[in-house]
Amino acid sequence: MIFYFSGTGNTRYIASRLSQATGERLISIAQAVVNGEFDYRLESDERLGICFPIHGWRPPFIVRDFVRRLRLEGYDGQFCYAFATCGDDVGLTFDYLRADLHEAGVELNSVFSVIMPETYNFPMIDQIDTPESAKRKIDAARAQLQLVLPDIIERRCGVKKINNSRWPRINSKLLGRFFLDHWVTDAKFTVDADACTRCGLCSRVCPVGNIGQSDDKRPQWLHNGLCTTCFACYHHCPAHAIDFAGRTHGKRQYYFKERFLESGK
Repeated sequence: MIFYFSGTGNTRYIASRLSQATGERLISIAQAVVNGEFDYRLESDERLGICFPIHGWRPPFIVRDFVRRLRLEGYDGQFCYAFATCGDDVGLTFDYLRADLHEAGVELNSVFSVIMPETYNFPMIDQIDTPESAKRKIDAARAQLQLVLPDIIERRCGVKKINNSRWPRINSKLLGRFFLDHWVTDAKFTVDADACTRCGLCSRVCPVGNIGQSDDKRPQWLHNGLCTTCFACYHHCPAHAIDFAGRTHGKRQYYFKERFLESGK
């Protein structure tokens, strides 16, 4: 069983590859939270995987909330691992997740991470990779994934193959707290009415169902309390009509595309 959360597709790709390698089912954390589904049965021979992107050197709050409320029938010490995608390093991410899982009665056995293309696009920061840079990062992540798959398939405990931080406490506790308090909000998203094509794509790609349409078919944030500022809406907009905090207009866009996989296996 693999629970995953993904906004722009990086983590969904990794989780899908893990599912293919282990033959285990994929379950969307976002859909589970939206539907209020927290009860699952873990079979005796199943692994338990938690896959997510790192937001502010922490697991996304929706992942933490889901894990704390998770009720697993049949759990009896089966192998549990976490796999995070990150833009640079992990901070104290896995410490937070380990504590959350422990609260749910589950012990985290091994942890992994890979660097994937940047998706953050905050005011005055343009970290989004060029297509060439994104392709290089994805190729490197694919190679790294192949190296860690045996650890997961063989259920090896105590493995820690992650992108360590130089200042994990500062990153996660100080900067991560600021990120969570000030930047995780749907209130800063706006739409250029003249540029918007009313295609509805932003609504369809929002992982938490937080975007509807106004009377004139423009996107309208529903303020359902589940926005993680994953920027899926911004990155997928074909007209570049969505802006965050009035300062991201014209910056690069990125989401995972199959064309990144065209060369190599």
